[in-house]
Amino acid sequence: MLPSDVCGMNCFWEAALRYNLKIQPVERMHLAVVACGERLEETITMLKSAIIFSIKPLQFHIFAEDQLHDSFKGILDSWSFLQTFNYSLYPITFPSENAAEWKKLFKPCASQRLFLPLILKEVDSLLYVDTDILFLRPVDDIWCLLKKFNSTQIAAMAPEHEEPRIGWYNRFARHPYYGKTGVNSGVMLMNMTRMRRKYFKNDMTTVRLRWGDILMPLLKKYKLNITWGDQDLLNIIFFHNPESLFVFPCHWNYRPDHCIYGSNCQEAEEEGIFILHGNRGVYHDDKQPAFRAIYEALRNCSFEDDDIRSLLKPLELELQKTVHTYCGKIYKIFVKQLAKSIRDRFDRPPKER
Repeated sequence: MLPSDVCGMNCFWEAALRYNLKIQPVERMHLAVVACGERLEETITMLKSAIIFSIKPLQFHIFAEDQLHDSFKGILDSWSFLQTFNYSLYPITFPSENAAEWKKLFKPCASQRLFLPLILKEVDSLLYVDTDILFLRPVDDIWCLLKKFNSTQIAAMAPEHEEPRIGWYNRFARHPYYGKTGVNSGVMLMNMTRMRRKYFKNDMTTVRLRWGDILMPLLKKYKLNITWGDQDLLNIIFFHNPESLFVFPCHWNYRPDHCIYGSNCQEAEEEGIFILHGNRGVYHDDKQPAFRAIYEALRNCSFEDDDIRSLLKPLELELQKTVHTYCGKIYKIFVKQLAKSIRDRFDRPPKER
């Protein structure tokens, strides 16, 4: 109870309300990335895009080679004035008995993502993204998809292809894969509590195996048949456990394959791109200048309100120079959600920015 001269007639209720407000934890959205080699700038640009538009606070889990840690720390500490995120840096870690085999799978360090449920044991849910991801909408929006999982679903990804005629898995894969065209693991939303608890069906034994027990037997069985490393292993797991996967539309993981031969992501045509995935190095060459224009605009943008407000006009001018490419012909889908996110940011009360 507070003294009557402090809280007046409603002393009891005010005291209870203040107590409840004090103990309510702030929900943080957990975002993980794995960075090796020359991926520092790309990763920092991805993190910046997450911070600029998101509403709830973020917790970054950054797995990086040791030589990158000081650079990450220096840059992220210089952003601490924003007070909208925390971060943790981790070394690249694989099971000791097979570390060399996991590290060389597909790309250096890429298979680290497979072990996140086992390393981040205290984290309930997590959004994993590749370094070449750019958020054009708040992270809050994809985080909300966790609430759409049914009781059997443990993770969410987008299809690898929308158009089977240019699909890779359905034409070339020498292993099982999810659905008609497989799934892409560059954006992967996980309920890791469920992942750690589940026993998975598999084609190695009649006994169902937990996440920590299924990975190495899978690699041993399929290592001569997989091309895309850990993504292939995820496709095999969800082929045998399709009820465990929530599939979200292609505009949550929009790649050059969605426009390089003509537009084939209907959701992006209707609503714009939500998350841009510049795989195959398209942010750093001239093959897909529309992707590169978005990347450079966000890379060069500061956190200043005026800088973010003035992002769109010069970006649209750059995108208009890309109309000689199939992706450039539909450049308006690249800025549709970005423009909305910028508008929404400045419509929010200052405390929510």
